[in-house]
Amino acid sequence: MSNHVLQRTVFVVSDSTGITAATFSNSVLSQFEQVQFDTVRIPYLDSVEKAEEVVARINRCAVEQNGPPLVFSTLVDPAVAETIRSADCVFFDLFGTFVQHIEEALGVKSSHSVGRSHMGGLSKQYNERIEAINFTLAHDDGQYVRGLEEADVILIGVSRCGKTPTSLYLAMQYAVKAANYPLIPEDFDRNGLPATLLPYRRKLFGLSIHPERLAEVRNERRPNSQYSSIRQCRDEVASAERLMRMENIPWLSTTTKSIEEISTKVMAEIGLERRSHY
Repeated sequence: MSNHVLQRTVFVVSDSTGITAATFSNSVLSQFEQVQFDTVRIPYLDSVEKAEEVVARINRCAVEQNGPPLVFSTLVDPAVAETIRSADCVFFDLFGTFVQHIEEALGVKSSHSVGRSHMGGLSKQYNERIEAINFTLAHDDGQYVRGLEEADVILIGVSRCGKTPTSLYLAMQYAVKAANYPLIPEDFDRNGLPATLLPYRRKLFGLSIHPERLAEVRNERRPNSQYSSIRQCRDEVASAERLMRMENIPWLSTTTKSIEEISTKVMAEIGLERRSHY
Protein backbone atom coordinates (compact mmCIF):
# COMPACT_ATOMS: atom_id res chain seq x y z
CA MET A 1 0.00 0.00 0.00
CA SER A 2 1.36 3.43 -0.94
CA ASN A 3 2.02 5.95 1.79
CA HIS A 4 2.02 8.80 -0.70
CA VAL A 5 0.37 11.91 0.71
CA LEU A 6 -1.62 14.04 -1.70
CA GLN A 7 -0.48 17.66 -1.60
CA ARG A 8 -2.49 20.64 -2.77
CA THR A 9 -1.91 24.39 -2.65
CA VAL A 10 -4.73 26.58 -1.35
CA PHE A 11 -4.94 30.31 -1.97
CA VAL A 12 -7.00 32.41 0.44
CA VAL A 13 -7.72 35.78 -1.16
CA SER A 14 -9.54 38.77 0.26
CA ASP A 15 -9.79 42.53 -0.14
CA SER A 16 -9.67 42.79 3.67
CA THR A 17 -7.81 40.73 6.29
CA GLY A 18 -8.76 37.32 4.89
CA ILE A 19 -9.63 35.99 8.34
CA THR A 20 -13.15 34.94 7.32
CA ALA A 21 -11.94 33.03 4.27
CA ALA A 22 -9.06 31.45 6.20
CA THR A 23 -11.35 30.29 9.00
CA PHE A 24 -13.84 28.80 6.57
CA SER A 25 -11.21 27.07 4.45
CA ASN A 26 -9.48 25.60 7.52
CA SER A 27 -12.78 24.19 8.77
CA VAL A 28 -13.70 22.64 5.43
CA LEU A 29 -10.26 21.29 4.53
CA SER A 30 -9.80 19.71 7.96
CA GLN A 31 -12.27 17.06 6.75
CA PHE A 32 -9.69 15.80 4.24
CA GLU A 33 -7.07 14.23 6.49
CA GLN A 34 -5.46 12.33 3.61
CA VAL A 35 -4.42 15.57 1.91
CA GLN A 36 -1.63 17.92 2.96
CA PHE A 37 -2.66 21.49 2.19
CA ASP A 38 -0.16 24.32 1.71
CA THR A 39 -2.10 27.54 2.35
CA VAL A 40 -1.08 30.86 0.81
CA ARG A 41 -2.98 33.80 2.30
CA ILE A 42 -3.22 37.01 0.26
CA PRO A 43 -5.06 39.82 2.08
CA TYR A 44 -5.88 43.36 0.91
CA LEU A 45 -6.27 42.38 -2.73
CA ASP A 46 -7.99 45.60 -3.71
CA SER A 47 -7.22 46.24 -7.37
CA VAL A 48 -7.36 44.47 -10.72
CA GLU A 49 -3.61 45.08 -11.12
CA LYS A 50 -2.85 43.21 -7.91
CA ALA A 51 -5.29 40.49 -8.89
CA GLU A 52 -3.49 39.96 -12.22
CA GLU A 53 -0.24 39.38 -10.34
CA VAL A 54 -1.98 36.80 -8.17
CA VAL A 55 -3.46 35.12 -11.25
CA ALA A 56 0.04 34.69 -12.66
CA ARG A 57 1.15 33.17 -9.35
CA ILE A 58 -1.81 30.77 -9.27
CA ASN A 59 -1.18 29.73 -12.87
CA ARG A 60 2.50 29.01 -12.16
CA CYS A 61 1.43 26.90 -9.21
CA ALA A 62 -1.01 24.96 -11.39
CA VAL A 63 1.76 24.16 -13.88
CA GLU A 64 4.28 23.18 -11.18
CA GLN A 65 1.82 20.90 -9.38
CA ASN A 66 0.12 19.63 -12.53
CA GLY A 67 -3.28 20.54 -11.14
CA PRO A 68 -5.38 23.61 -10.34
CA PRO A 69 -4.98 25.07 -6.83
CA LEU A 70 -8.01 25.69 -4.63
CA VAL A 71 -8.93 29.36 -4.15
CA PHE A 72 -11.17 30.54 -1.31
CA SER A 73 -12.33 34.11 -1.86
CA THR A 74 -14.13 36.78 0.12
CA LEU A 75 -13.53 39.39 -2.58
CA VAL A 76 -16.32 41.94 -2.76
CA ASP A 77 -15.25 43.92 -5.86
CA PRO A 78 -16.75 42.04 -8.87
CA ALA A 79 -13.90 43.06 -11.20
CA VAL A 80 -11.23 41.78 -8.83
CA ALA A 81 -13.16 38.58 -8.13
CA GLU A 82 -13.67 37.87 -11.86
CA THR A 83 -9.96 38.43 -12.50
CA ILE A 84 -9.03 35.81 -9.92
CA ARG A 85 -11.74 33.47 -11.20
CA SER A 86 -10.05 33.53 -14.62
CA ALA A 87 -6.98 31.77 -13.24
CA ASP A 88 -6.39 28.05 -13.62
CA CYS A 89 -7.97 27.19 -10.28
CA VAL A 90 -11.00 25.81 -8.48
CA PHE A 91 -12.66 29.01 -7.27
CA PHE A 92 -14.88 29.18 -4.18
CA ASP A 93 -16.67 32.52 -3.88
CA LEU A 94 -17.75 32.57 -0.23
CA PHE A 95 -19.54 35.92 -0.31
CA GLY A 96 -21.06 35.55 -3.77
CA THR A 97 -22.43 32.12 -2.97
CA PHE A 98 -24.48 33.38 -0.05
CA VAL A 99 -25.05 37.10 -0.70
CA GLN A 100 -27.18 36.52 -3.80
CA HIS A 101 -29.49 34.10 -1.99
CA ILE A 102 -29.82 36.45 0.99
CA GLU A 103 -30.62 39.37 -1.33
CA GLU A 104 -33.38 37.29 -2.92
CA ALA A 105 -34.71 36.17 0.47
CA LEU A 106 -34.77 39.71 1.93
CA GLY A 107 -35.70 41.58 -1.22
CA VAL A 108 -32.85 44.07 -0.74
CA LYS A 109 -29.39 44.52 -2.19
CA SER A 110 -26.24 44.20 -0.12
CA SER A 111 -23.88 47.17 0.25
CA HIS A 112 -20.95 45.30 -1.39
CA SER A 113 -18.66 47.19 0.97
CA VAL A 114 -15.15 45.94 1.64
CA GLY A 115 -14.30 44.97 5.21
CA ARG A 116 -17.79 45.31 6.70
CA SER A 117 -17.13 42.38 9.04
CA HIS A 118 -13.93 44.01 10.31
CA MET A 119 -15.08 47.51 11.17
CA GLY A 120 -12.40 47.97 13.81
CA GLY A 121 -11.31 51.10 15.57
CA LEU A 122 -14.26 52.89 17.03
CA SER A 123 -16.95 50.19 17.02
CA LYS A 124 -18.56 49.15 20.30
CA GLN A 125 -17.74 45.49 19.59
CA TYR A 126 -14.08 46.27 18.96
CA ASN A 127 -13.74 48.24 22.20
CA GLU A 128 -15.42 45.44 24.16
CA ARG A 129 -12.96 42.96 22.73
CA ILE A 130 -9.94 45.08 23.67
CA GLU A 131 -11.33 45.51 27.19
CA ALA A 132 -11.81 41.74 27.47
CA ILE A 133 -8.24 41.05 26.29
CA ASN A 134 -6.80 43.48 28.84
CA PHE A 135 -8.88 41.88 31.60
CA THR A 136 -7.81 38.39 30.62
CA LEU A 137 -4.12 39.29 30.50
CA ALA A 138 -4.35 40.88 33.95
CA HIS A 139 -6.11 37.84 35.41
CA ASP A 140 -3.94 35.14 33.91
CA ASP A 141 -2.79 32.26 36.12
CA GLY A 142 -4.31 33.76 39.27
CA GLN A 143 -1.79 36.60 39.29
CA TYR A 144 -4.44 39.24 40.07
CA VAL A 145 -7.53 38.27 42.05
CA ARG A 146 -9.16 41.66 42.44
CA GLY A 147 -11.99 42.34 40.04
CA LEU A 148 -13.00 38.70 39.56
CA GLU A 149 -16.61 39.79 39.98
CA GLU A 150 -16.30 41.27 36.46
CA ALA A 151 -15.25 37.94 34.96
CA ASP A 152 -17.64 36.18 32.60
CA VAL A 153 -15.90 32.87 33.24
CA ILE A 154 -13.05 31.62 35.42
CA LEU A 155 -11.16 28.62 34.10
CA ILE A 156 -9.54 26.34 36.67
CA GLY A 157 -7.22 23.36 36.32
CA VAL A 158 -3.69 22.16 36.91
CA SER A 159 -0.74 24.07 35.51
CA ARG A 160 -0.25 23.73 31.71
CA CYS A 161 -3.63 22.18 30.90
CA GLY A 162 -4.62 24.91 28.41
CA LYS A 163 -6.21 27.59 30.57
CA THR A 164 -4.26 30.56 29.21
CA PRO A 165 -4.70 29.96 25.45
CA THR A 166 -8.39 29.20 25.95
CA SER A 167 -8.85 32.38 27.99
CA LEU A 168 -7.16 34.52 25.35
CA TYR A 169 -9.15 32.93 22.53
CA LEU A 170 -12.42 33.65 24.34
CA ALA A 171 -11.37 37.27 24.85
CA MET A 172 -10.10 37.86 21.33
CA GLN A 173 -12.90 36.10 19.48
CA TYR A 174 -15.94 36.77 21.64
CA ALA A 175 -15.05 39.66 23.97
CA VAL A 176 -15.43 37.31 26.94
CA LYS A 177 -13.69 38.42 30.14
CA ALA A 178 -12.00 35.15 30.99
CA ALA A 179 -9.85 34.78 34.09
CA ASN A 180 -7.96 31.60 34.88
CA TYR A 181 -6.74 30.19 38.17
CA PRO A 182 -4.39 27.24 38.77
CA LEU A 183 -5.27 24.37 41.07
CA ILE A 184 -2.20 23.45 43.14
CA PRO A 185 -1.31 20.60 45.53
CA GLU A 186 -2.30 22.75 48.53
CA ASP A 187 -5.86 22.88 47.18
CA PHE A 188 -5.93 19.11 46.91
CA ASP A 189 -4.55 18.66 50.43
CA ARG A 190 -7.27 21.00 51.70
CA ASN A 191 -9.82 19.09 49.60
CA GLY A 192 -11.56 22.27 48.57
CA LEU A 193 -11.53 25.23 46.22
CA PRO A 194 -9.29 28.20 46.96
CA ALA A 195 -11.14 30.69 49.16
CA THR A 196 -10.66 33.35 46.49
CA LEU A 197 -12.90 31.43 44.09
CA LEU A 198 -15.73 30.49 46.43
CA PRO A 199 -17.85 33.62 45.76
CA TYR A 200 -17.71 32.90 42.02
CA ARG A 201 -18.65 29.22 41.85
CA ARG A 202 -21.25 29.77 39.12
CA LYS A 203 -18.55 31.23 36.86
CA LEU A 204 -16.13 28.31 37.22
CA PHE A 205 -15.30 25.89 34.44
CA GLY A 206 -12.64 23.22 34.76
CA LEU A 207 -10.06 22.05 32.23
CA SER A 208 -8.21 18.77 32.55
CA ILE A 209 -5.72 16.83 30.41
CA HIS A 210 -4.33 13.31 30.08
CA PRO A 211 -1.36 12.92 32.46
CA GLU A 212 0.92 11.62 29.69
CA ARG A 213 0.26 14.68 27.56
CA LEU A 214 0.68 16.96 30.58
CA ALA A 215 4.08 15.42 31.28
CA GLU A 216 5.14 16.12 27.69
CA VAL A 217 4.07 19.76 27.91
CA ARG A 218 5.71 20.30 31.29
CA ASN A 219 8.94 18.64 30.16
CA GLU A 220 9.26 21.29 27.47
CA ARG A 221 9.25 23.92 30.21
CA ARG A 222 11.11 22.14 33.03
CA PRO A 223 12.85 19.00 31.74
CA ASN A 224 13.51 16.14 34.17
CA SER A 225 11.88 17.90 37.13
CA GLN A 226 9.42 16.60 39.70
CA TYR A 227 6.95 19.12 38.26
CA SER A 228 7.04 17.32 34.91
CA SER A 229 7.29 13.73 36.16
CA ILE A 230 4.55 11.37 35.07
CA ARG A 231 3.83 10.47 38.69
CA GLN A 232 3.33 14.12 39.67
CA CYS A 233 1.14 14.71 36.62
CA ARG A 234 -1.03 11.68 37.35
CA ASP A 235 -1.49 12.72 40.98
CA GLU A 236 -2.40 16.30 40.11
CA VAL A 237 -4.81 15.41 37.30
CA ALA A 238 -6.59 12.79 39.40
CA SER A 239 -6.87 15.17 42.36
CA ALA A 240 -8.11 18.06 40.20
CA GLU A 241 -10.78 15.95 38.52
CA ARG A 242 -11.89 14.56 41.87
CA LEU A 243 -12.16 18.07 43.28
CA MET A 244 -14.16 19.32 40.30
CA ARG A 245 -16.57 16.39 40.54
CA MET A 246 -16.95 16.91 44.29
CA GLU A 247 -17.66 20.63 43.81
CA ASN A 248 -20.02 19.90 40.89
CA ILE A 249 -18.02 22.10 38.50
CA PRO A 250 -18.44 21.41 34.76
CA TRP A 251 -15.18 20.39 33.13
CA LEU A 252 -13.66 18.72 30.07
CA SER A 253 -10.37 17.25 28.94
CA THR A 254 -8.39 19.41 26.52
CA THR A 255 -6.14 16.57 25.34
CA THR A 256 -7.68 15.92 21.94
CA LYS A 257 -9.68 19.13 21.48
CA SER A 258 -8.85 22.31 19.62
CA ILE A 259 -9.03 25.74 21.23
CA GLU A 260 -12.16 26.41 19.17
CA GLU A 261 -13.87 23.26 20.47
CA ILE A 262 -12.91 23.97 24.07
CA SER A 263 -14.13 27.57 23.86
CA THR A 264 -17.44 26.58 22.30
CA LYS A 265 -18.05 24.04 25.07
CA VAL A 266 -17.14 26.57 27.78
CA MET A 267 -19.52 29.17 26.38
CA ALA A 268 -22.34 26.67 26.03
CA GLU A 269 -21.94 25.36 29.58
CA ILE A 270 -21.64 28.78 31.20
CA GLY A 271 -24.41 30.25 29.04
CA LEU A 272 -22.39 33.07 27.51
CA GLU A 273 -23.61 35.07 24.55
CA ARG A 274 -21.32 35.20 21.52
CA ARG A 275 -20.80 38.93 21.45
CA SER A 276 -17.99 39.62 19.07
CA HIS A 277 -16.25 38.05 16.13
CA TYR A 278 -13.84 39.20 13.45
